[in-house]
Amino acid sequence: MAQQFVNSKLKADKVVVFGKSSCPYCHDAVKLLEGLHLKPGHFEYVDLTTRSDMSAIQDYLLEITGARTVPRVFIGEKCIEDWSLVKSSNGLEDSTTSCYCTIFWK
Repeated sequence: MAQQFVNSKLKADKVVVFGKSSCPYCHDAVKLLEGLHLKPGHFEYVDLTTRSDMSAIQDYLLEITGARTVPRVFIGEKCIEDWSLVKSSNGLEDSTTSCYCTIFWK
């Protein structure tokens, strides 16, 4: 069930953040991504604290990304591995210059 839920969120034309409402890094990630002015419908924040299967989702995120910590930021099906590096540099802009990511911007 958790696997199906996560996989349903990961689409080639979407940026998804899996986070928790109590996590300041998750708030930073959302704020940064909202500031990029992605096209409507191409960004989603999933608050794991509202889900009864939160632990199972984090276990699946561990399986596919190597970590169950949040935020887990995906561009399409690709996880941004080290959010702290992205936040402190142009890492996100650099990673989004590839052809599959540029469609997100207005």
